[in-house]
Amino acid sequence: MTAVFILIGVLLQLFTATTSIGVNYGMTADNLPPPSVVANFLRTQTIFDSVKLFDANPDVLRAFANTGISVSVTVGNGDIPGLTNTVTARRWVADHISPFHPQTKIKYICVGTEVLFSKNDDWINNLVPAMRSLHYALNKAGFQDIKVTSAHALNIFRRDTIPSLMRFMVGYDQSFFAPLLQFHQRTKSPFMVNPYPYFSPDITRRLNYALFKPNSGIYDKYSKKNYTNMFDSIMDSTYTAMKALGYGNVEIAIGETGWPTQGDATSPFATMENAISYNGHVIKEIVSGKGTPLMPNRTFETYMFALFNENQKPGPLVEKYWGMFNPDLTPIYDVGLLRRGQSAPTPATPAPSSSKNFCVPKVDVSNTQLQSNLDYACGQEGIDCTPIQPGGACYEPNTLRAHAAFAMNTYYRIKGESYFSCDFAGTGQITTVDPSYPTCRFV
Repeated sequence: MTAVFILIGVLLQLFTATTSIGVNYGMTADNLPPPSVVANFLRTQTIFDSVKLFDANPDVLRAFANTGISVSVTVGNGDIPGLTNTVTARRWVADHISPFHPQTKIKYICVGTEVLFSKNDDWINNLVPAMRSLHYALNKAGFQDIKVTSAHALNIFRRDTIPSLMRFMVGYDQSFFAPLLQFHQRTKSPFMVNPYPYFSPDITRRLNYALFKPNSGIYDKYSKKNYTNMFDSIMDSTYTAMKALGYGNVEIAIGETGWPTQGDATSPFATMENAISYNGHVIKEIVSGKGTPLMPNRTFETYMFALFNENQKPGPLVEKYWGMFNPDLTPIYDVGLLRRGQSAPTPATPAPSSSKNFCVPKVDVSNTQLQSNLDYACGQEGIDCTPIQPGGACYEPNTLRAHAAFAMNTYYRIKGESYFSCDFAGTGQITTVDPSYPTCRFV
């Protein structure tokens, strides 16, 4: 494992000068450092040369002024229909772009996010007209260097098949994708996709394939290409579908890709180890410039997801844990994103987290491993396991899982609440769900 990430670090140093690696900067959290601190950190300490925002936050745009880091802003899905009007589009550019560019190097306007996934016809039918209006508005304002695009989830294909047979969805191929790709070809802007192997419907069966780990691979008998990872398959599937419509020459950008580090019992594959494997290999592949089986030596502008965990995101627990850096700007895990010889600074006034974390066993841990975790934690100096002894406040329920959870959490707390102190050979997970009950407090 160490050798793999030494290699990644070397590759990053060799190729980041010509390959664009960016990061999605989401802010649905109450514990993040100020945008100015983030901008300086990215500029001076990391390999990232670009960020993608999920809005056009003026405070963030001001923070990135004169940093040399390019910024992509996003138009909300609900604003798409109104922006088909060129007067509205010109006003949007005047309000959200003109006050900041070129001091802040705005590179893309992303119109909406995964609109097909929304199944909202008003957004879908108006996406391309809105993109045309914004392109027109940018030209009128003198901003020919800013491109217009839109990020798409991978529900855009007809069915799961080998890459050489992939096509866009029936009913949308000619009515939606053909004019969209024609726009990209005409304006020399990239078609942006969000490849997430984590969300593959058969991830249980193809986990190693998703994580770049040893697997039997998938052979495409028509192209005579062998695929050893899902990422390459997704990218070549996208290219094939575009080529079938006559737009194989349009550039492809990756708007989001990543892997979560933790979740609850419904997200068993959201682990630190899996995040390191997927993100580490994707970054290595992108910076190497080797391309894919059908697109050799082709580079893809890529925005990793995400910069920070976001503790206020709605939905299941896993939605909060996609970040690669802590609020104090230390890496949650290391896949070579810091520049060589750099260490992460601490913000001057980091905000405290609103939620407390706890360490508990994963849902599928065997009794043998639970007993091992219990024995190990309780055998360490400073760990008080008397509450789970007979008569103790946490003895009931008298189950191995309950006792192991208490011991693991106590160890995690004493050892500084790091991700590594909840590893337990890959059987522990961090959660914000308090496992305490009336007679027993998990402190």
